[in-house]
Amino acid sequence: MSSVCELACTYACLALHDDGIPVTAERITAMLKAANVKVESYWAVLFSKLVQKRDIDDLILSVVGLAVNTTTAAASAGGAASASTTIEAPAAEEKEQLKEESDGEIFSLFDD
Repeated sequence: MSSVCELACTYACLALHDDGIPVTAERITAMLKAANVKVESYWAVLFSKLVQKRDIDDLILSVVGLAVNTTTAAASAGGAASASTTIEAPAAEEKEQLKEESDGEIFSLFDD
């Protein structure tokens, strides 16, 4: 339940911020009530205090920066491999692994 509350409050904060409305506990609560999402009242207070201490744009950019740094690190670890090759390689390996696992199954949803 707490992950649903966190996600709901996160979306409320992002929506308020996107509309240029100051993010307060009361406004978060109003957004959640309008969306018919029930959360404990302390979640809105926690998120409003977070937004008072940290700028939402900085929080968004730190997450995006983390994703870019992870991709860059994976690409440089591969030597001459490009980032797209590095990212696509695990997907191909996962597909092969899933195929091997499903070969031994008696029942498959996709069999005719």
